[in-house]
Amino acid sequence: MSAGGSGGAGLMYDQATIGARLRMLRKWRKLSLVELADLAGMSKSYLSMAERGERALDRRSYIAALADALQVSETELVGGPHLTKDPAQSAPHAMIPQLRAALIANTLTAPLADRARPLPELLAEMDRLDHSKYKFREVGRPLPAIIDELHVHAAAPAGEAEHRLALEGLIEAFQMATFTTKDLGYGDLSHIAAMRAGEVAAILGDPVNRGKADSLRIHTMPATTWRVRLTAAEQAVDRLQPHVRDDTGVHVLGMLTLAASMAATVAADASRARHWLDHAAELAGRTADAPGANWGAFSTTNVNVWRISLAVEQGESGGVLELARRVEEHRLAERSGRHTAFLTDVGRGLARDPRARERAVEWLHRAENVAPHKFRNDAKARETVGVLLQQVRSTAAGRVLRGMAARMGLPH
Repeated sequence: MSAGGSGGAGLMYDQATIGARLRMLRKWRKLSLVELADLAGMSKSYLSMAERGERALDRRSYIAALADALQVSETELVGGPHLTKDPAQSAPHAMIPQLRAALIANTLTAPLADRARPLPELLAEMDRLDHSKYKFREVGRPLPAIIDELHVHAAAPAGEAEHRLALEGLIEAFQMATFTTKDLGYGDLSHIAAMRAGEVAAILGDPVNRGKADSLRIHTMPATTWRVRLTAAEQAVDRLQPHVRDDTGVHVLGMLTLAASMAATVAADASRARHWLDHAAELAGRTADAPGANWGAFSTTNVNVWRISLAVEQGESGGVLELARRVEEHRLAERSGRHTAFLTDVGRGLARDPRARERAVEWLHRAENVAPHKFRNDAKARETVGVLLQQVRSTAAGRVLRGMAARMGLPH
């Protein structure tokens, strides 16, 4: 269904794309295309094509620049969570009220719950979730209760060792909460979870746990603060680097260098982006290539996955296939969320090349099959599918695309 089509379906399709929201917000701000292009540092022709649904607005730098120019939040431009009748897409959102309460109502001295399971049982449950193939699909129901109960142990520990274990468990629980809520589009909650991790890390007082909290905070900073993110990531690397003694330290340091590389990429500082990506690759060579076991999935495989994310952010299209050949996909089997992100980024890159749109649909469909809950809640994936709908129609790829659109709640 084209954006220019007649009737209500065409209007619904318009409302489903970032370009349509861009047009609405631009008119609300009483800006012309030329004025907005000047404010955002982008071309009028690109913005015009985006508003018509002919180009995907899926680059972090573009979204940040436009949100800043329009003086709105990224969520207002990109759109919030899209709830559909599809259970794989909508079911994870059901746990958000309980998780919101767990993150906001608990304190380290006044827990929400009045009793808790034994600490070893809670930590074993955390470990099971962390190493689950479908980690961010499975955490929804147990995570709020785990956070509540870890606060019980933190507030009234059996001893000093138990106090430390409860606090370390809370940092891992807040990491799960950070990325679960971020993936579902709840930026406020992901930032709260990251801040809570920072509170706990300050009590623990060791550099590696502070590095974990720094990593979460950097990942949840507002979209319009990429240069601030870069400075924060570089400072966090400098703080942690002298204290790295084991694999976990390497993993945390590696994730901070990757965060610095992404921030530099979005801030259009190519030399610093290369520097931090090279540093990440060197660190990955010092630990096992085991994304399923390593903190943050940091590994050589994950660095290669990030190379694709960075290339797509820089506007790469067909060249992503060459980068994809460097990724040993079987190593991502235990990290379905990371696997889906990799497949989605390749599909997004290919979608920019008119000659590769059918291949793009193939990669996007694979991404959906690996982790439907993550793919169907991904704003960038949604934007790419929405724009491709206008470009791939009658072929077999078009039928697959329309099926994806239906499951994502897009008019098709």
